[in-house]
Amino acid sequence: MTSASAAKLEERTARLTILIDPRKKAAFERLCAEEDLTPSQVVRRMIREYIEQRTGRPWDPAEEQAPSGAARVDPHR
Repeated sequence: MTSASAAKLEERTARLTILIDPRKKAAFERLCAEEDLTPSQVVRRMIREYIEQRTGRPWDPAEEQAPSGAARVDPHR
């Protein structure tokens, strides 16, 4: 897969709705603004970092992810 097609996969969006304490939300938005980032950018970065931490490898948007709860098969084993 080319980097252009991987980028296209990364452009697809899905909505994630969370409930959060209003004070935490305000503090989070303020801190994001201080970095000139949107809250969505920061959340996407945190999710990517979490995926990389849990899988032990860099995030590859071209890689098909197993559905939640499904066993992951590592093709390198």
